[in-house]
Amino acid sequence: MTNQLIEDLQWRGLLYQQTDAEGMEKLLNEESVSLYVGVDPTADSMHIGHIVPLLTLRRFQQAGHRPVLLVGGATGMIGDPSGRSSERNLLTAEQIEKNVAGLKAQMERIFDFGEGENGAILVNNYDWVGGMSVIDFLRDYGKLVNVNYLLAKDTIASRLETGISFTEFTYTILQGLDFNHLYDNHNVRIQVGGSDQWGNITTGLEIIRKTHDEEAKAFGITIPLVTKADGTKFGKTAGGAVWLDAEKTSPYEFYQFWINTADADVVKYLKIFTFLSREEIEALEVAVQEEPHLRKAQKTLAAEMTKLIHGEEGLEQAERITAALFSGDLKSLSVDEMKVAFAGVPSVEIGKEDKNIVDLIVEAGISSSKRQAREDVTNGAISINGEKVTDLDYIVDAKDRLEDAFAIIRRGKKKYHMVKFI
Repeated sequence: MTNQLIEDLQWRGLLYQQTDAEGMEKLLNEESVSLYVGVDPTADSMHIGHIVPLLTLRRFQQAGHRPVLLVGGATGMIGDPSGRSSERNLLTAEQIEKNVAGLKAQMERIFDFGEGENGAILVNNYDWVGGMSVIDFLRDYGKLVNVNYLLAKDTIASRLETGISFTEFTYTILQGLDFNHLYDNHNVRIQVGGSDQWGNITTGLEIIRKTHDEEAKAFGITIPLVTKADGTKFGKTAGGAVWLDAEKTSPYEFYQFWINTADADVVKYLKIFTFLSREEIEALEVAVQEEPHLRKAQKTLAAEMTKLIHGEEGLEQAERITAALFSGDLKSLSVDEMKVAFAGVPSVEIGKEDKNIVDLIVEAGISSSKRQAREDVTNGAISINGEKVTDLDYIVDAKDRLEDAFAIIRRGKKKYHMVKFI
């Protein structure tokens, strides 16, 4: 089973660096192993850039191994210098606690926390680091790690010119301390992380080696950075990061992010992010080549990811909004769904008094002039909340104001505007 797992990870492009690959594979074949991924609570939600190591850990759980999920209540107060050119802003204890709660809820969607032998467990490193004195830290761990060893780390060396505080300089030791603690208390033998975590993982291995006898065996795996075929950064939209929190990125927006994946990227993302079988993905790869206009691969990717993060209900809402916008049948949407669907369209505020349709669409900037507005209405190009308006004498009043606050006006097939009544 483990041989198949490693082969599958390689096929999916999820293996970047490994320490003693042969020894690790032997261990995985001989026993059920605990592996861990750490996430620092720098925000109250993860975004999609965070989840590749977590999804990789879930693959190990499906193969019979136990995932240990570490939320860095302690390390989150320090800040990881990896991949950064400047110091992080330090968070308050209250903000860290709020963020930890948010991350826990999201991890519970991804992993099986059941009672079985390989049920996931969640730990917080504040529980063993928070009460540690400076003296204990320096005597027990600082003594184990040579400064020259730290200076050779890419994440530290890259900051020497611009400057790095002693706080962030010690971060890698704290993370190594975590690996050592989990090795001793949860039999964690493998740490999984993104490619930027290689230096931190190897520090953990160094500490384990120095605090245990020669038989101690621990390993590290990193996953390559996910990139887009055109070289631009994965996981970003014009509006910013794609969050797992439905309040920050709605299920509909989340679904749209995946469904808009380019043909050049979609098979790669199906391998990395979904749990579809090799046969299913290869069939979708053929569909991309032979029937790209049907976008079967993109629809599958969007459905799988939205269901994983937002559940069946989130997926149903996303598909309902998508279908309504495609058909123009806005009447099938609830007011709340319309708010979600049109959160990003151009909006304008106008007074709440009743207005003639021609005057309204000119004032709202939807049509460029009264002549153009009359043409648009007469030609059936204007609709309000999904209802076509062709009468030049039509009055927009309370019946058109959803929640007495806004209306969605469409001009042509795809140009939507939100008019907010004040």
